[in-house]
Amino acid sequence: MNNAKTVLKRQGLMRLIFTLRHTFNGLKWMTRFEAAFQQELALFLLLGAFAWMQEIATSNKLLLIASLLFILFAELVNTAVEVVVDRIGTEHHELSGLAKDIASASVFIAMLISTLIWWAILWA
Repeated sequence: MNNAKTVLKRQGLMRLIFTLRHTFNGLKWMTRFEAAFQQELALFLLLGAFAWMQEIATSNKLLLIASLLFILFAELVNTAVEVVVDRIGTEHHELSGLAKDIASASVFIAMLISTLIWWAILWA
């Protein structure tokens, strides 16, 4: 061991509690301040309820709902990239713009995947 302070990492139940706290804080912030996430969350709630009411196999209902969760996941990652890039600096830089564009493209791809899944299960 070196001279640096030893960092005690939380383990077990305490680690889970702190992880859930950070998760809740992130979701709370996204819900309050990120318009795209608010819209996608509203869509998730509406379409998730619609999916659950369909007379299809439970596994298909779960696939429909999971595809919507994937959009929320992509939006979380997109916003995280934007926040980190903005933290580094607000001046224009080609790579900063590229990082944001790529993260945004991931949301678009998630929406395409979800759309294909919905089409395949409900209308194909």
